Amino acid sequence: MADVRIVIEETPKKAFASALDWPGWSRSGKTGDAAVEALLAYAARYRPVAERAGCAWNEPEGPELVDRLPGDASTEFGVPGQVHAPDQAPLEGDELQRHIALLTACWEIFFEVAGRVTPELRKGPRGGGRDRDKIVAHVVESDRSYARQLGVTTKPFPLEPLDREAFEAHWQAVLAAIPAYADGHTRTGKGWPLRYTIRRMAWHILDHAWEMEDKTLA
Repeated sequence: MADVRIVIEETPKKAFASALDWPGWSRSGKTGDAAVEALLAYAARYRPVAERAGCAWNEPEGPELVDRLPGDASTEFGVPGQVHAPDQAPLEGDELQRHIALLTACWEIFFEVAGRVTPELRKGPRGGGRDRDKIVAHVVESDRSYARQLGVTTKPFPLEPLDREAFEAHWQAVLAAIPAYADGHTRTGKGWPLRYTIRRMAWHILDHAWEMEDKTLA
């Protein structure tokens, strides 16, 4: 793999580094440099996502900084919330299909992790000490919110336990809506462009999948 194209958002207290071409591969740190270090340290952990999506993968040679922006309250709260200039570019053809495959792989891995970890998770400061079913409900409910950026307004459905049939219907609606935003336009004036929408969705899914793995009691 060549250098990984990254973007950084940074506040005096927290920063995020995100890999532009690998949605879901985003990590935080106290500084921009620390966030990049954390991102690269997670390369091996992200690799199964790439392989599940059928994307060629080699260990990254290093970071290529594409854009750096000041963060805001979202950044400090723990969310990669800045839309960078490259996020506004069209996402079409094979590249679009690749991003969809990676996002799909994130979901597949998330549910596989949820299926093998213990229902009760080790407690700690992250996420308010949620157990498995509450994490799954949180991620799915957040995705329903994110999907509004694509014009998808799914009605609430059972979450604890998750109604997988209802979730699948939601997910198919998201997949059907994605191509309409491939040219980079947003649904509203302050909406998210498609590249950022996919990156944000994938980050949230993977971040909590890794959380469950780290906190399982078995």
